[in-house]
Amino acid sequence: MPQLFKHIWRNPDKAEPHRVVAMVTDSHDEVKCKDAARGAPTTIDKALERKLLWKLDLRVIPILWILFLVAFFDRSNIGNAKIAGMTEALQMKGNDYNIAVTIFTVAYVVFGMPANLLVKKFGPRTLTVYMFCWGMVTLGQGLTKTTAGLVACRFLMGVFEAGFVPGCAYLIGCYYKRHEYLRRYAVFFSANMAAGAFNGLFSTLLHRLHGRAGLDAWQWIFIMEAIITFAMSIAGWFLIVPFPEQATFLTASEKALLLARLEEDGGSVRNDEISFRRVLPMAADWKIWICVLAYMAAEETASSLVAFQPTILRDLGWTAVSAQWHTVPVYATAFVLTLSSAWLSDVLGHRYLFTIFGSCAIIVGWSIELVQVPAAGVRYAGMFFVSTGAFINMSTLVVWLCTNMEKGVKRTVAMGLLTGFGNCGAFVSGNVFIAEQSPRYPVGFGVGLAFGCAGLVVESVYFACLWRENRRRDRLQSSWRDGNDSGRGEQKRMEDLGEAHPEFRFQL
Repeated sequence: MPQLFKHIWRNPDKAEPHRVVAMVTDSHDEVKCKDAARGAPTTIDKALERKLLWKLDLRVIPILWILFLVAFFDRSNIGNAKIAGMTEALQMKGNDYNIAVTIFTVAYVVFGMPANLLVKKFGPRTLTVYMFCWGMVTLGQGLTKTTAGLVACRFLMGVFEAGFVPGCAYLIGCYYKRHEYLRRYAVFFSANMAAGAFNGLFSTLLHRLHGRAGLDAWQWIFIMEAIITFAMSIAGWFLIVPFPEQATFLTASEKALLLARLEEDGGSVRNDEISFRRVLPMAADWKIWICVLAYMAAEETASSLVAFQPTILRDLGWTAVSAQWHTVPVYATAFVLTLSSAWLSDVLGHRYLFTIFGSCAIIVGWSIELVQVPAAGVRYAGMFFVSTGAFINMSTLVVWLCTNMEKGVKRTVAMGLLTGFGNCGAFVSGNVFIAEQSPRYPVGFGVGLAFGCAGLVVESVYFACLWRENRRRDRLQSSWRDGNDSGRGEQKRMEDLGEAHPEFRFQL
């Protein structure tokens, strides 16, 4: 065990010798790529590389952040609509609300991987088509008159949203190296925290429209956000970037540099075949499913916040409007700490300890809620812990798995399965906050605590397995090199192994 932690800060993000790319610039500012294995010097124009990264950061991330902000508005507004009078207007009884929350997850899990493969096949603009479709469904939620209508809309929303987050994660990973990825993904993922904060504020403002045009406040929440969704999906069609090989927003030299950087980092975005015969064994990779379990543990907490935080805060004695306002600081704090964690994780080239920090924060937060401290302020503080821990873990786990997968169909499959089946945690959270147990919710808080502990264990197992595999490859590396056929056919075959290549090292 001491030897295990001796290597805990090891950064495996080193170019693999068989893929190292040398880069030079001539007087015409053209980038030439040479195979370092043939003896070319490995030099990179750092100034040009910094310029490229700035351009990518301004073109790739902001539009995805805005689209995800709107997406999370649409996903989480049901919790705001609930305390704005939706349950009374639709005559919802018992666990009708829990069913409406859960049915979204059913569709999200089932359609996660297929929807993400469609993004891989037809390109990133598919994401905006999904958005326009779920905007129509959001509008339907505001106009429905029955509980059955609400449930049907929530199912369709799950269908259309299923491919959005994994598709965005895949697109971002196509443009950046492994040690650059988490910071960018965390910025993208921070949109859900910003949405959680602003959604409470926005919903509070929409309360003032109660009665206008014969519509209740809860209906205006859905309708106004549907209008915003329509507008942003249309704008996104023109602004979202394509995959790197079709990146027309880059100059020829910038595009060559981008593709060379990706090759240096372990392969460019592969246009490999999508078929059931190939996808099935990819989906059986143990690394995917152990990360699914860890993501599920964090998702259980995150979905509890989305669906029930306004209700929990109102049960502390605040009015509906005051409860909406009090969600803002919770998400704002998680926003800052998640971005800070991502930055430090990328600088150190390490993921494991940050997921442990997140799981510990979840455990502390739910423990505070479970012991039922009488003071509302102390219980409110517990919400800060659970939100911070959940969002740190969800963003880190996506990148941790993604950087340990080959670029191409397998990474697409992994992202679809992770965010799809990982959302099974919402099945649990949607059914453990029982209305009759308000305001104590012993089952809801206890289950959240159990999932936090489970996440801690699973993350440790994942780290230990990756560390052991890296050590095994270190021991076998020299013998593999001695017996390796250096012919081009054999070299191409070895490169197609992706993360199974003997010189690939998993990121810890």
